Amino acid sequence: MPRIAALAASLVLLLQAEAAPVASMEGEAPVLLRTAGLAAMTAEGERYPLFARELQRMRAEVDAALRTGISVPIPKDPGGGLTHEQHKRNYKAIYGAGLLYRITGNRAYADFARRMLLDYAKLYPSLGAHPAAANEAAGRLFWQSLNDSVWLVYAVQGYDAIRDAIPEADRKTIDENVFRRMATFLSDGSPALFNRIHNHATWASAGVGMTGYVLRDPVLVEKALNGLDRSGRAGFLRQLDLLFSPDGYYAEGPYYQRYALLPFVLFAQAIEANEPQRRIFAYRDGIILKAIRTTIQLSYDGYFFPLNDAMPDKSLRTEELYQAVATGYGATRDPAFLSIAGWQGRTLLSPEGLMVARDLAAGRAMPFPFASMLLSDGPDGDKGGLAIMRSGAGDREEVLVAKNTAQGMGHGHFDKLGWILYDNGNPIVTDYGAARFLNIEAKDGGRYLPENESWAKQTIAHNTLVVNETSHFGGKVKLADTMAPRQIFFHGEGATQLSTAEMVDAYPGVRFRRTLAQLAITGFASPVVLDLMRVTGSRPAQYDLPLHYAGHLIDIGFPLQSNVAARPVLGKANGYQHLWVDATGAPGTDNAVLTWLNGDRFYSYRMLPPSGAKLILAESGANDPRFNLRREPVLIQRLESATAAVFVGLLEPHGAYDAADETTVASRSRIRALRHERAADADIVTIELADGRTVTLAIADDPDPAAAHRASVGGRMVEWKGHFGRFDGGGAKMAGTGGGS
Repeated sequence: MPRIAALAASLVLLLQAEAAPVASMEGEAPVLLRTAGLAAMTAEGERYPLFARELQRMRAEVDAALRTGISVPIPKDPGGGLTHEQHKRNYKAIYGAGLLYRITGNRAYADFARRMLLDYAKLYPSLGAHPAAANEAAGRLFWQSLNDSVWLVYAVQGYDAIRDAIPEADRKTIDENVFRRMATFLSDGSPALFNRIHNHATWASAGVGMTGYVLRDPVLVEKALNGLDRSGRAGFLRQLDLLFSPDGYYAEGPYYQRYALLPFVLFAQAIEANEPQRRIFAYRDGIILKAIRTTIQLSYDGYFFPLNDAMPDKSLRTEELYQAVATGYGATRDPAFLSIAGWQGRTLLSPEGLMVARDLAAGRAMPFPFASMLLSDGPDGDKGGLAIMRSGAGDREEVLVAKNTAQGMGHGHFDKLGWILYDNGNPIVTDYGAARFLNIEAKDGGRYLPENESWAKQTIAHNTLVVNETSHFGGKVKLADTMAPRQIFFHGEGATQLSTAEMVDAYPGVRFRRTLAQLAITGFASPVVLDLMRVTGSRPAQYDLPLHYAGHLIDIGFPLQSNVAARPVLGKANGYQHLWVDATGAPGTDNAVLTWLNGDRFYSYRMLPPSGAKLILAESGANDPRFNLRREPVLIQRLESATAAVFVGLLEPHGAYDAADETTVASRSRIRALRHERAADADIVTIELADGRTVTLAIADDPDPAAAHRASVGGRMVEWKGHFGRFDGGGAKMAGTGGGS
């Protein structure tokens, strides 16, 4: 494929670009698709099952569009509406037709895309702001400009593939009346959007930059890379600087990391194809490739951790990840990507996709190295982090996730130091994610529902501390963006994996520190999870600690006062208005245990409630006349008029239930007691098993790995170095389980 030549020195001065100049863009051949690999796709593609299936799928989709005929309606509907969905189908058809033309040589595909784009050339200049626009920046084809950017990203790839196969007059019409107009609208016409550090701006910069390459317009490319004034204070490169941590964790969380990954990857490929001297895949220590790997790590059984504004049904089987996996493999040849592609069952109609299909068919795949890890947050890695503790590499092994991250901008939730848990292939301790029915018109046009603000973002909807029935930072995003938890310690290997983090001033004058530990115990199918939270405040307050769980309650160890005739509502605001109260109780330290069934396994949650605490059993769905919320259970420990408190909990997976054989094994907890003691500089928690064994975890206040500690446990002195020490049985320290690392 002919490469674009370097700009003249005078143009470099004009653009004031520090990076290597954008090429002068002569000729009409594709610049986004490597034409050198097209012959191989045509000749070899059908030999490899994954690629052959993708080719068959794309043919079926585009051929169906050809049979249906071209429809380019005047936009009027919000997400999920008829015109919205038609314009989505159109950009997919343009994209697919372009690829199929290049692979098959069938000019009918190029002609179809050309005729559709000419219809857009008639429509687009007549459009103003979309009539269904709401709070978001209005698009022209769609209700929000984000969707216009997505349309541009896809359609310009299809157009690039056919641009040299259509008459010059049509090419000029489409260039000017579709792609240049849209790129101008999304850049100069939308400065507040384009210069943001946000996924909406990433999509816009990718679309504008890719259009710049296709139209041979270096100014558009430089605006996309470095912001409207080309200073570098905004634009694609600045987004790479500020939206990812050094570990490749994206500011808005896993769900939006998945979504934002596509424009990052596609524009990077375009940059690499046209300006390899920029070395975009090496930029910021290879941040794009790190982000691809990190995105995969942010999943369980293929589904993303549903943190912040997330849909729980999003998995690695998405367009964004098909592209990212193929790109990652093309750039690295890492065989772990092949195993993900095999699980996805999809790839791309591109040279990289062909490579994936070929090497997967040749048996070169290796398991993806899912691992325990701490992913730092913030551009400098100093805004907390996400602690992932995995008991094994299998897709049914237990995974504990401690959310100690920064706010995540407008899509963030007010849930510092929350946690979720997966086991046996199922979510066990859950996060609600977002209140939204994406692209379902009947549910507010697919937008975020009002309950996203009144419930899903509120702290009570998550598994962390609530003070005086108000949310962290008073539910104010701008304030929350200025603060982040401090990740104090992480240990992610061996029989004891552990994370400790601290949050200060989520509530004025309140400090809370939380340790979550995954403890493997011989004879237990899955590790137990220990939760220790210490709260100190400057004045008496009400402390609530919720646990949102998935399953059906089987057994409760203490008396309950159930609300049979009527279900009172727990509160009036900050999410409490959405909770029905089913029952309350006042457990003691010896009977504070509940057991539920999830799938074919039992889960017992044992607590050491603070003196005077009560337990509330509740369910979401109150004050929800449109049935927008899922009905999900929650346990809440409540302590009133307290200044300081310590909450200790232990979650134990156990037993098995076989509905087909009508058999039940070990449905009762194998833990006899849970004890907590406070030493001079440490918390000591002892787990007493039913068979007489004990497991003691000592957690020092000081995380210094060299610091020595000693404490009396049950009349015996124990000693350890570092943040934690584990002692099993009669007090002998278990080899290799100290917390000095």
